[in-house]
Amino acid sequence: MSFPLPSYRDALSTMADGTIKQVNPFSGTQVWTVPGRGNRPLSKPSGEARPVREEDFTHACNFCEGKLLATPPEKSRMVRTDAGWEILRNQMPHELEATRAQFRRVPNLFEIVSYQYWKENYGYDMSAAQREHMEHYLADHAGREHIFQIVSTRLKASGFADEPTEEELLSYVPAYFAGGHDVIIGRRHFVDGAENDSQLAGSGTLDPEEHAAFITFTIDALRDLVDENRYSPYVVVFQNWLAPAGASFNHLHKQLVAIDERGVQAELEISKLRQNVNMYNEWGVNYASYHNLVVAENEDAIVVVGIGHRYPTLSVYSKSPVCEPWLQSEREVRNMSNLLHAVHAATGTEVSTNEEWHYRPVDLDLPMPWRINIKWRISTLAGFEGGTKIYVNTLSPFDIRDRVVSNMYRLRDERRIDQDIRIATECAPARNTLRYNPAVG
Repeated sequence: MSFPLPSYRDALSTMADGTIKQVNPFSGTQVWTVPGRGNRPLSKPSGEARPVREEDFTHACNFCEGKLLATPPEKSRMVRTDAGWEILRNQMPHELEATRAQFRRVPNLFEIVSYQYWKENYGYDMSAAQREHMEHYLADHAGREHIFQIVSTRLKASGFADEPTEEELLSYVPAYFAGGHDVIIGRRHFVDGAENDSQLAGSGTLDPEEHAAFITFTIDALRDLVDENRYSPYVVVFQNWLAPAGASFNHLHKQLVAIDERGVQAELEISKLRQNVNMYNEWGVNYASYHNLVVAENEDAIVVVGIGHRYPTLSVYSKSPVCEPWLQSEREVRNMSNLLHAVHAATGTEVSTNEEWHYRPVDLDLPMPWRINIKWRISTLAGFEGGTKIYVNTLSPFDIRDRVVSNMYRLRDERRIDQDIRIATECAPARNTLRYNPAVG
């Protein structure tokens, strides 16, 4: 299967009446921005805000730190110590209160791709270390009660009417020790000192150091899932923020899902990458620079406004010559995190967003940079989009740039984002600034 190479110079055009037409150079998606629709608010009021009670800070939902046993057994947690950040693995129930988890990694209660999928289709089995931990957990009285309660909750939600037998419960247990769908959960539900329930804690309300720990911890989980499943060439990493973006809880969390394909979007991009290995420079950052759509940068990463996405999108590209996030240096990851954090902070927690990670699949023979898209879910697809496959965005790329840039300047002045970020016109001209391609790096 091959796809024609578009002329990236035709990706963005303005009609005489002011309508802006976009074609995504990587996917071919067509987007129009119609004049006069860009002044709409980015979010809709969710109703009257209610006061936050003291118990709401720890018990607002099943992801909160006061409900540690409402989730499946932890695979790992990140704690803050006098020496810095530390990852603790495979905590038992009696150990959970000994430290305060800033971020927790737990299996998803309802997997997208189940453990049974891997077992029955590929003969996958858990590692010796995973089996040892599972048996240790089951041998512990509190651990056994916990995991059986988790499985019972899953079965009841799935319509299982009868009381499950112990054998039936045990058949589901391996999914919560060796499954490939994990959730990374932040500690806070509301910001510290919140007075009402509209003051949610999101990626942008973390400080830069906390956000860097969040990203580092996510990458640790990504590396682990890549290493554990030989049948998975790719692990999907994403974050849904607020219900319109697909979140079950208004609590900060990311998800990782091991899959046995690269994904449709990745295959499309790989087909084009074989024709032009430098396309992420040419069609991504170079094109953005030529149209004044570079938002911010630092030594190791750059933010540009995305062209031709169904929803208004900002793209954070790693400049590193290393394509795999888990192989990048601590400085490279931190600088990527700093820009991603700045985008979230400039967007605001009231805006529903999807965060999507893209990187080189482990079995790909071509270089491909790590990049993260932040999509603002501020519109609902309707009949026009369904009938034409032309998507209408209320904000043009230039509207997005102006909103984010002005907010970033303010946030930097308030010292709420990293101080070394260069914004808008402070950025150097971006010509082949991504070093993933050895030919131009």
